[in-house]
Amino acid sequence: MILAAGVGTRLKPMTDNLPKALVPVAGTPMLEHVLLRIKAAGFTHIVINIHHFGEQIIDFLASKSNFGLTVDISDERDCLLDTGGGIKQASRFFEGNEPFLVHNTDIFSDVDLEAMYRSHVGSNALATLLVSHRRSARQLLFNQEEQLCGWRNSETGEIKSPFPNFDPSNYLEYAFGGISVVSPEIFQSMEEWDGKFSIINFYLSICHQKPIRFYTEDEVWLIDAGKKKGLKEVEHWLSWSKTEIQ
Repeated sequence: MILAAGVGTRLKPMTDNLPKALVPVAGTPMLEHVLLRIKAAGFTHIVINIHHFGEQIIDFLASKSNFGLTVDISDERDCLLDTGGGIKQASRFFEGNEPFLVHNTDIFSDVDLEAMYRSHVGSNALATLLVSHRRSARQLLFNQEEQLCGWRNSETGEIKSPFPNFDPSNYLEYAFGGISVVSPEIFQSMEEWDGKFSIINFYLSICHQKPIRFYTEDEVWLIDAGKKKGLKEVEHWLSWSKTEIQ
């Protein structure tokens, strides 16, 4: 699943008349970069959620014959549901027992998606989250067994955890990388969650009951192109490497 419903506020004015997913990066829409990367990793059935100028995404995919992939649209044009609500609404596309990849449309990385997927399948986790030591005010907190236990915002001091007497200093800090592998059992735990909600808040609410683990790689390259600084960094990297991330 590609999360492509965002309004793209941080990229204004580029997104005043364009969905964030179609903002060009080195001359190619973000969505195309991500789709080709996922296709190269062996995925053939893609679900894309849409909201802001969603019809442009539908027309773009049609113009590219869906890049030879099976593509389903999860339509949020009536109501933007955030990451958690968006995943829940798309549940009808994920029937069965096969885990699925979730990828933000504005994330560029060189992580081995196949290896990450295999790592999840070989675990008992409900979800496996890509993380890195990227500088960020918002950090996920994991124990030594690589299990999610909490979250903190270093700028505001806010802490979230379902564990009593939670001390952030006792945990490993990582920034979430906007890519995850999720088992379809997750939808059973979402039954009481309705409408718009964050997937991270959802994970934090159940991590004391369900295993939510992290995945990372040595020297993983990861940039959030959903903001102008990140967009420039990605374009510089692509120009330097003279190739798209594959």
